[in-house]
Amino acid sequence: MSLHPIQPDGWVPPKGYANGMLTQGRVLFVGGMVGWNPRKDTPEFPPTFAAQFEQALANVLEVVTKAGGSAEHIARMTVYVTDKREYLASLKDLGAAWKRHLGRHYPAMALVQVVALVEDQAKVEIEATAVLP
Repeated sequence: MSLHPIQPDGWVPPKGYANGMLTQGRVLFVGGMVGWNPRKDTPEFPPTFAAQFEQALANVLEVVTKAGGSAEHIARMTVYVTDKREYLASLKDLGAAWKRHLGRHYPAMALVQVVALVEDQAKVEIEATAVLP
């Protein structure tokens, strides 16, 4: 399995994501994960955006790990947020959470602001595609 960032000549390098990822291997599609503890029968959401982001990221990684992968196998992520300003105000904490879980691995990414998520208390949802060995 190999995962190679694609950077067109002359483009300014992106910060915190890749413009494209070229790969070969088994593909795992991870459904949208919100920031709750999936082991509890009654969903509980942390109160802050950063805490929900970190839990959603951990949930994505747990699915990838169960399939035999790890953080560096994630090729693409889409992050859905209910409030772009809250996301931007949390960047320092999000960066710290990112480093704890993904280190310096930055997949191809998109961030989309949505009106709402299925779970009323959810502030963020992350879906991902991983390429496994």
